Amino acid sequence: MKFLVWSTVVVFFFSCTKEEIPNRPNVVMIMCDDLGWGDTGFNGNKIVKTPYLDLLASKGTVFNRFYTASPVCSPTRASCLTGRNPYRMNIPTANSGQMKTEEVTLAEVLRKNNYHTGHFGKWHLGTFTTKIVDSNRGRPGNYREFSIPSQHGFDEFFSTEAKVPTYDPMIKPKLYNEKIGESPRFGWGQLEESDSVETYGTFYWNKKENRVKDSLIGDDAAIIMDQALEFIQRKSASENPFFVVIWLHNPHLPVVADFEHRQLYKELGFKEQLYYGSISAMDDQVGRLWQTLEELQEDKNTMLWFCSDNGPENGTPGSSGPFRGRKRSLYEGGVRVPSFVVWDNNITQDQTIDFPMTTSDYMPTILDMLSINHHLSRPIDGTSTKQAIFGAITEREKPMGFMFRQKRSWVTQQYKLISLDEGETLELYDLLNDPEEQNNIADERVELVNSMKGELSKWMISVNNSRTGGDY
Repeated sequence: MKFLVWSTVVVFFFSCTKEEIPNRPNVVMIMCDDLGWGDTGFNGNKIVKTPYLDLLASKGTVFNRFYTASPVCSPTRASCLTGRNPYRMNIPTANSGQMKTEEVTLAEVLRKNNYHTGHFGKWHLGTFTTKIVDSNRGRPGNYREFSIPSQHGFDEFFSTEAKVPTYDPMIKPKLYNEKIGESPRFGWGQLEESDSVETYGTFYWNKKENRVKDSLIGDDAAIIMDQALEFIQRKSASENPFFVVIWLHNPHLPVVADFEHRQLYKELGFKEQLYYGSISAMDDQVGRLWQTLEELQEDKNTMLWFCSDNGPENGTPGSSGPFRGRKRSLYEGGVRVPSFVVWDNNITQDQTIDFPMTTSDYMPTILDMLSINHHLSRPIDGTSTKQAIFGAITEREKPMGFMFRQKRSWVTQQYKLISLDEGETLELYDLLNDPEEQNNIADERVELVNSMKGELSKWMISVNNSRTGGDY
């Protein structure tokens, strides 16, 4: 069996304008934070209530084998916007590195093709301030990590550097009821006016060094969606389409849910009420988005993509379904997440495909869908999956490489080679016949292991060349 090495170097250019394709659709990209493969109804969960996600999934194509480029969030976000493995940009883990201006982002490409562009929610690809203490890395004088959406192709943004509570995002309690399961790390119930609170410490920003201070009370997903929908309503009146990135915080810890959404799970424990309630609150806002698109008569002219950024956090009720591992793991449960695409009258409804796809495929796939011709001037790890979505192909030719700390993996249509300690310990799994990764067949398939190890090594050399600035 042959495995291909993909390190082709090509050049970005833009040769297609909106006038050449007058009906070019809007593009909306939604991403949740730490939502596991098994945390949605459309992937079989019988407890968590996600009616709007399930409805949208039925209107389009569900990706059964959709992978994030990393088992943590910052790197995955970088891959979504560039089509490249995040290690190439030196964004190896959360709260590390920043989006570089030398990178070409999907927002920049679409803006050059007459799209209005907006980012709403969690950014996590750099800091927003050099003047005050904010979130994990924002602080006075920290210019090195300052990198905001407007530097990377977004006309407007309403964004945070990192996580916030999923309800009343600017505050946290001074005291926690540990007996029922409240804690600073996991979360707490909706706060009352009589509760003693303090500032959480992560802020929203909408322009360079402009901190947002108003309308930040209540459900965080609703706060984000308020801003995104206002942008969509304004831009829908334009002749040009819009590109909107909505990166929600749910259900990243700390999870906070209001009484209404906790009551959906009143028969369960307090932690389950908080966690599942935050997912259902987020689901309500996805439904609100779709309702707005319908009211604006933009639903049939909008391509909507949905996924999570990695598997579920350890120690939470989140589910990776039948798969091994969770967040921070390169086993399936750490990087295989719920995902679908909807494009009414264009993409087959109520379809599930097993074609392997990754967040690095977003950029080449979307540009291909929009008939925006492009050539790649640097190594691109993603590939267009348009033909798979339309049923023309069923198997992926281009392998997918993953890196996280000392862990490495190389994934093909059928097999996963995973290295757990800088290449010394190798495991091989047949993902078509053993998706739960229970049977390590490395000793039985030594020739295949060596072949895949060689391909992985060559890819890592290319990635390291990018990381050290070779592409710029």
